[in-house]
Amino acid sequence: MQQPAKFVIVGGGLGGALLAVYLGKAGYAVEVYEMRDDPRMAGPVGGRSINLALSYRGLCALEPVGLAEEVLRQAVPMGGRMIHATDGSTVFQPYGVEESQAINSVSRGGLNTTLIRAAAEYPNVRLFFNTKCVDVHLETATADFVDTRTQGSFSASGTAVLSADGAFSAVRRAMQRQERFNYRQDYLEHGYKELNIPPAAGGGFQLQKHALHIWPRRSFMMIALPNADGSFTCTLFWPFDGENSFAAIRGESDLLAFFHKEFPDAVPLMPTLVEDYFAHPVGSMVTVRCQPWHVGGRVALLGDAAHAVVPFYGQGMNATFEDVLVFDECMTRLAPDWEGVFAAYEAARKPNTDALADLALHNFVEMRDYTGSRWFHAKKKAEKLLAKLLPGWFVPLYVLVTFTRTPYAEAVRRARVQARAVAIGLAAIILLLATGLLVYGGQ
Repeated sequence: MQQPAKFVIVGGGLGGALLAVYLGKAGYAVEVYEMRDDPRMAGPVGGRSINLALSYRGLCALEPVGLAEEVLRQAVPMGGRMIHATDGSTVFQPYGVEESQAINSVSRGGLNTTLIRAAAEYPNVRLFFNTKCVDVHLETATADFVDTRTQGSFSASGTAVLSADGAFSAVRRAMQRQERFNYRQDYLEHGYKELNIPPAAGGGFQLQKHALHIWPRRSFMMIALPNADGSFTCTLFWPFDGENSFAAIRGESDLLAFFHKEFPDAVPLMPTLVEDYFAHPVGSMVTVRCQPWHVGGRVALLGDAAHAVVPFYGQGMNATFEDVLVFDECMTRLAPDWEGVFAAYEAARKPNTDALADLALHNFVEMRDYTGSRWFHAKKKAEKLLAKLLPGWFVPLYVLVTFTRTPYAEAVRRARVQARAVAIGLAAIILLLATGLLVYGGQ
């Protein structure tokens, strides 16, 4: 008689915790090993963004396990971008073509806690914290760990080891020792630093609540996402080096001069700007591409371990959650053929996460360089008009990516077809008008 499957999940962050919920619900034995503290005990994890943008794909993954409604109760909907010019003026740019279309600002720590609690409700799911993965034996589906508190070492094995341990995955590192494993990582020349806008005196929001605020300044930008307590988490995206960069700020006077020049309307809202800036580290942003994502039916990569992307399309978490949903769909069809499950999952996801990586990089340039321009604002209005005039045929790329489950690669292909058709149509209209003027002028 075949033994029931057991899964060792390396990483108890957002992707690993949701994967544990799905596998726990399906009745499999699951062990989750997380390097950090138990978020139920430690509260939000410091040093990382406390805001994430949850959109349709992520909600589709939370819905089957009964978590979408609970998570949305803790979220702040954002209907669009609020663009801040250097003179303090603002322009609102809706995200969707319908007023109801919004993305949701959620707390990373709060969401992780919700997912861990949901996983812990299944008696077949066991959770271990403060356990660092140091190696994986691919041929036996065994992972080696160190207890970060006692420094004691131990191993865990199962039917398969599932990697949800992020962009610098220990599981992937073991896979990289194989022949014919392709791996590439690309860092942005920009880093990021987190800052804060506190709630207004007596509570409430100092900026428009239901918007993602952007201060686009061509080669750099700052953004702010709302929190449920009335505060905003700000992120400054700036080059690491150069004349206008993190390296150029040597003291308080440099920092204040820069902010008063570039973000003058934000400065009065940030009473702890100096303290936050010098206390918080500069983070880096990396794109990871690799293949294959699995070793037989014994090891598989999910989320950032397989396809880390930069954060500028707001799809990193949503893509990871969609990984889990697609993994579950493949599991439902093909289990207990685990090699078949992993191969089908990779085939479904790899082309689309590659497309997302390109989209995220392109959107960084769009956000920092173009969102403040009149041309960009006019373009968005034209897209919205076309979507209303040609419903079902013309759907803006952002809407396809953010508010549908259209595969990322298919969304890109469709957007190109739409753009080509619109260009041909406009050229035809111009030609007809020009021909008519010539005929009229000759009479």
